[in-house]
Amino acid sequence: MRFRVYYEDTDCGRIIYHANYLKYCERARSEIFFANELSPYDQQGFFVVQSLQAQFFAPGKLGDTLEVLTRLKELKRVSVILEQEVLRVAPQSARLFCMQVKLGFISQATHTPTPISAPFITLLKSLI
Repeated sequence: MRFRVYYEDTDCGRIIYHANYLKYCERARSEIFFANELSPYDQQGFFVVQSLQAQFFAPGKLGDTLEVLTRLKELKRVSVILEQEVLRVAPQSARLFCMQVKLGFISQATHTPTPISAPFITLLKSLI
């Protein structure tokens, strides 16, 4: 997913506010589903963030063009680990942020862990 950094994304120094990197990654995950005519939830369940580990490398700034890359690291019966990177693609290339996020799949009915739906497994495997 590619997008531009707007004023609303930045702090008073025109640097991307740190929490927005998590939002960018969340949007990128949602866009993966939408691009494949799916929603991030179905009748069986939905994904929730169980844990994440984040690392910041360089600041993004107002007006930068960014890209979020998402890769599958591990797929289990009721959870998935994704690696997501935020890269600056213009004006000058740089790796800004990286995180690993573990998502659990939760039942709509019981709000307890449940096996990931088959269409989601197919989609997630395509992220290798």
